[in-house]
Amino acid sequence: MQPHGKKMIKAARIQIAGMVQGVGFRPFVHRLSQRFGLTGSVRNTSAGVEITAEGSPSALTAFYSGLRNELPPLARIFRSSMRTIPARGRRGFRILESIRTQTPATLISPDIGICPACLKEIFDPRNRRYLYPFTNCTDCGPRFSIIAALPYDRSRTTMRAFRMCPACRREYGDIKNRRYHAQPNACGDCGPQVELLVRRAAGTRTIARGNNAVSRTIKLLKQGRLVAIKGVGGFHIGCNAFDRSAVTTLRRNKHRPAKPFALMVADIRQAEKLCRISPLERRILTGPERPIVLLNKRSPDDKLCALLAPDNNYLGIMLAYAPLHYLLFAPELSAQRPLECLVMTSANIADEPIEIDNQQACRRLGKICDTFLVHDRPIYNRSDDSIVQVMDDKPVILRRGRGYSPFPFVLDYPSREIFACGAELKNTFCLAKNRLAFLSQYIGDLSSLETLRFYTESFKRLSGLFSIRPKLVAHDMHPDYLSTRFALQLRQKHPALKTVAIQHHQAHVASVIAEHRIGAAVIGVCFDGTGYGTDGRIWGGEFFCGTLKKMERTAHLEYVAMPGGDQAAREPFRMAISYLHRCFGENSRTLDIPFAKKFRHLFEPILAAGRMHPILTSSAGRLFDAVSALIGACETISYEAQAAVRLQRLAERSSTAKAYPFAVFPAEDAIISALPAFREMVEDIRCGIKPAVIAAGFHNGLARAVLETCKRLRTAARCRRVCLSGGVFQNRLFLEKVIFLLKKNDFLVYYNELVPTNDGAIALGQAVLAKNSIAR
Repeated sequence: MQPHGKKMIKAARIQIAGMVQGVGFRPFVHRLSQRFGLTGSVRNTSAGVEITAEGSPSALTAFYSGLRNELPPLARIFRSSMRTIPARGRRGFRILESIRTQTPATLISPDIGICPACLKEIFDPRNRRYLYPFTNCTDCGPRFSIIAALPYDRSRTTMRAFRMCPACRREYGDIKNRRYHAQPNACGDCGPQVELLVRRAAGTRTIARGNNAVSRTIKLLKQGRLVAIKGVGGFHIGCNAFDRSAVTTLRRNKHRPAKPFALMVADIRQAEKLCRISPLERRILTGPERPIVLLNKRSPDDKLCALLAPDNNYLGIMLAYAPLHYLLFAPELSAQRPLECLVMTSANIADEPIEIDNQQACRRLGKICDTFLVHDRPIYNRSDDSIVQVMDDKPVILRRGRGYSPFPFVLDYPSREIFACGAELKNTFCLAKNRLAFLSQYIGDLSSLETLRFYTESFKRLSGLFSIRPKLVAHDMHPDYLSTRFALQLRQKHPALKTVAIQHHQAHVASVIAEHRIGAAVIGVCFDGTGYGTDGRIWGGEFFCGTLKKMERTAHLEYVAMPGGDQAAREPFRMAISYLHRCFGENSRTLDIPFAKKFRHLFEPILAAGRMHPILTSSAGRLFDAVSALIGACETISYEAQAAVRLQRLAERSSTAKAYPFAVFPAEDAIISALPAFREMVEDIRCGIKPAVIAAGFHNGLARAVLETCKRLRTAARCRRVCLSGGVFQNRLFLEKVIFLLKKNDFLVYYNELVPTNDGAIALGQAVLAKNSIAR
C-alpha cells in the first residue's frame, strides 16, 4: 500500500502496556505498519511500548485494531491508548533505541520452550545452527531467567557479554526474519557454549567442550552416572530413568528415599509409553510453558514406575524444552541407541534453592555427583520447573515457576504498593501496584539460610524490575515464620512502613476470590496442614463466609490433640493415636486392630506428653495423616504430605460408594466431627475390609461432610458461591468429589487454577486482604 496524500495524513501516539517486551512485539508492529502503509517509529520504554504512526485516518484505525487483535503468540496487552499528535511528514518506519522512564509498568515474559522452527533448525545439517544448544528466536527461548533490568534490551540481560557475529546481526536487523530484534539471538560462532566438568579431590577441570561435551554426557548417563546439567532457570541432576541402579544411587545421594522424581522425554510418543495422556494433557505438555505434568501411570504396579514415584498413581513428566535438552536425546550425538527418558530433578541440597552458578554447583553438589554439564550464559533469576495436573477437566498449577512466572494477575480495583510476604512452606511472595499483582516464582520452604537469601534477593530484584516501593507489608499471623520476621525487620529499617497480619486460611480463600475476580460473598473452604488461628490454635479444616472486606469463620473440623506439635506431621501415627484416644478413651490401646497392637507401647508416653504440652488442631491435613497411619498406608514420612499421597493412591484403586459418617454439630461456629467415621473405620478394619475400600470411604465421607456444611451455611448466609483452597485440595480425587457434590446441589464452585492451591497461594490472598485491612 502506498503512502496517502498529505491532505489525508494524520498522526497518532500509541501507548501499549502489558507483556510486550521479549515477545517479538516491536517486529510485529513494524510489519503491521508496512501492511497499512504507515510511517513512524516504535520503541520499548520502561512502561511498555511507545508507537508513533502517520497515515490516513482509516489506516491508523485499522492499525490500532490490528495491534490489539493480531498479537504475537506470547504477547499480552493489559492497557492501550491512542491520541492524536501533529503530523510531521515522517519517512519510513523505524525501531528506535529503548528509553527508561521513572514509572516502569511493562511486564516480563516467562522463559519459553523452544519453538518448532528453532527445533527444526538444530537438527538440519544444512543449517548454520545445526546442533547448537542455545538456538532461539522472538517466539521462544530465555526471558525472565536472563533479564536484569527494563526496558528489555540485550544490554540489560545476561547475554550482554556475547557480541553478535555479522550473520546474527543481519538476522537481528532483517524485518522479514523471525529473529528480527530477538535480544538473545546467538549462534555457535558468537553465543554461549557448553563444557563438561569433572570434580576430583584435586579440583575441577574441563574434560570436553561443545558437542563433544554433550556426547560425553550422553555416554556417562548411559553408563549409569549422575550428571548435573545446567538448564534455563537452574541446574538439574540427571540420570537414565531406565537404569534402576542409577535411580537408586540418586535417591541415596540426595537423601530422598521415596519422594517422586520428575522425568524428561524428547517427545509425546515416549511420554505415551509411560502414561495415559488425554487431549488436554497433551496440549499442556506440548505448550510453550512446558511444565511438569502429573499423568496417570500406564502400569501403576510396574517396578520401575514404583522406583520413580513409589507412593502414587502418577508420573511427573515434562518434554524437553531447551535445545540442550533435545541434544541429550539426539541420535546424532549418541554412539548407539539414544537415551529415551531422563530423571531430571532440581539440583539442590535438601530444601535449599536450585543451583544456578557453575562454580557453586560444582562445590555444593559434589556429594551428589561429580560431573557437570555447564554453559557460560549466566542465570540472573532462578526458576524451578512448574508443575501442572488436570483436575476437573482443567489445568491446575501446583507449582508456579518457569513458563508462568512472573506473569501478573489483574485485580478488579487499583491497589496501593503492597508487599505480601507469603507463608513458610512452598513460599512465594507478591508485589501489588495499581491493578496488577506480581506473584514471584516458587521460592520453596523458608527453613534454611540459603532459601532466605534467595527470598531476599528475589524481593529486591522483582521490586526493582517493576519499580514497586511498598507502603504496606502483609504477613502471616504466625510469629515464628521467617517471612513474618522479614516483614517486621523491614518495618524496623523503614519506620514509615505499615504492616498488617493476615490469617493464613483467610488468605487461602482470598486467593481464589482474587484469581476469579469474585465480587460477591462466598463460602470459603480451606483444608490444609497447619496455620496459625486467631484463637492461638492450629487451624486447617476451616469454613468462612464473607467478602474480602469482611470474612468470618463459620465452621471447622473438631479440635483434637496434636501430640508433639510439628513432630505429629512427621510421624502420622501420633495423630492416629490421638483420634483413637478421642474415640475410645483408655480402651484405644487394647483395640483388636493391627495399628493398636503395633503402637500399643507408645500410646501412654505420647498421650502423657500431649497432656503436659497440649496443642489442639482442626487440621484436615492431620486428619488425612491419621487415617493413613490407621490403615497401615503410612506411619512415618520422609517428605511432606507422603501419608496423604499414599492414602489417595489406595482410594483411587477402589470404586466403592461407601461413605463414612461425619457429624455436623450446630453452634455459633459449626463443628464437624470425624469421630463417627473413626469408629466405623476401626470396625471395618476388625472385619478385614481392604485398606483401599476404607481409604475411598473416608474420601467419600469427608466430601459429603463438606457438602452438608456448605448447605447449612448457604441457608444461613444466603450464598451459593463456594471457594476451595488449601494443600489438601491438591488431592485430585478429593477435589473432584467435592466439586461434583457441590455442583450437583446447585453451588457455584471456584478453586485455585493459575495459583497453586497449596501455600503458594497465600501471598496473593494476603495482598488483596491487606488492601481491605486496617494497617497497624
